[in-house]
Amino acid sequence: MTETSNAAESEAPLSGTDRTRLRRLQEEGRTDRAALHQVLAAGFLCHLGVVLDGAPMVVPTVYGATADTLYLHGSVASRSLVQAPEATVCVTVTHVDGLVLARSVFEHSVNYRCAMVYGVPRQVTDPVEKLEGLRVLTEQAAPGQWDYARRPNRKELAATTLLALDLAEASVKISADPPDDADTPDAALGLWAGQLPLRQSWDEPVADPALPSGIAAPAHIAGRTGTDYC
Repeated sequence: MTETSNAAESEAPLSGTDRTRLRRLQEEGRTDRAALHQVLAAGFLCHLGVVLDGAPMVVPTVYGATADTLYLHGSVASRSLVQAPEATVCVTVTHVDGLVLARSVFEHSVNYRCAMVYGVPRQVTDPVEKLEGLRVLTEQAAPGQWDYARRPNRKELAATTLLALDLAEASVKISADPPDDADTPDAALGLWAGQLPLRQSWDEPVADPALPSGIAAPAHIAGRTGTDYC
């Protein structure tokens, strides 16, 4: 596939399959692929849903995204994927942006950004792609760390399970609205209503207790102090 076709695919609208069709709150859905990339780029932790021994299992793991592929650290799910290598999984990434506190408990809600990706993952076995996938994953969590730290050797690569999931089938929902009861009888109750935003930011780096004195945190780590996580 050429770079031109890759770019065209990454800009195509989100898939409209039965799994990605929104059943409720359709107004919160996004159909542009840029919204998917924005949600994925804002974090590095996802929840991977798989079926193990006939029962569902949802496990947290780290990820890294490119224009068309989601790379997942797959050791936590490798047992189920070995047992059912053609099984469909669901990967969810969610960022909580705040609480929506209405005049009635029934109207309370959460402001959030969420992406769900469906597909059959493949285990990355090619050494070149595995190294690149691990770079993408590392840089998603800590930009600049791949060039700073020692990279995996052959033995470590062999012991690492990396999954690749195509971004072809995905859905995105984003909620960023105030309470929805201003035009109801509850508005006459005289109660406060509004939004309670939630922000997550990086704190000061904490050095390894075994670290010799004089080794300072590199700029790409120290410079994140006080910046937003997502």
